Amino acid sequence: MNFQIKRGECFGIIGRNGCGKSTLVRLLAGVYPTDTGYVKINGSTMLMNLGVGMSHELTARENIYVSGSVLGLKIKDIDLIFDKIIDFAELKDFVDTKIKFFSSGMLARLGFSIAVNAGADIMFLDEIFAVGDIKFQEKAIKIFEKSWIENKTVVLISHNMKVIQDYCQRVAYLKNGNLEFIGDAETAINMYLADNQ
Repeated sequence: MNFQIKRGECFGIIGRNGCGKSTLVRLLAGVYPTDTGYVKINGSTMLMNLGVGMSHELTARENIYVSGSVLGLKIKDIDLIFDKIIDFAELKDFVDTKIKFFSSGMLARLGFSIAVNAGADIMFLDEIFAVGDIKFQEKAIKIFEKSWIENKTVVLISHNMKVIQDYCQRVAYLKNGNLEFIGDAETAINMYLADNQ
């Protein structure tokens, strides 16, 4: 594969289960090392996939401070946004609970709230709209509709074709680990739908 994602772009990745979407995103985010080739990233990144990158032995509070530090924030900066992160994630009663006891929806809310409020330059959102309750999904979608998303680079994996169509300027379609297409959302979605018949 050889492609670039532009600064400020919302870039979609679609394909059937097992085609390599999450593996690709983990490579791009630096979670997995590359065997060959290279990935060049300009900016701070945050991968959101059910708490990937967070320590399950730490509490929500501790993970907020660790994640914020990884994104380059000072303790005093994290102090200023801490309550906002907890309120958006709706985890006020679980601040000092180890996240290993969190549901997948709670993990997703915490990760999304950290990314949104701590200001990562590049966010990798892996099926973020598929977890959590409807109320949280609506909140997450509203974030995409606000000016917050401007000047942020977002790599979005989703099986929700409406979200891909509405927010992604370009979309990559993967099939059996291969990059079959990069371009407009409509063409990529049609290829994906044809592969699912």
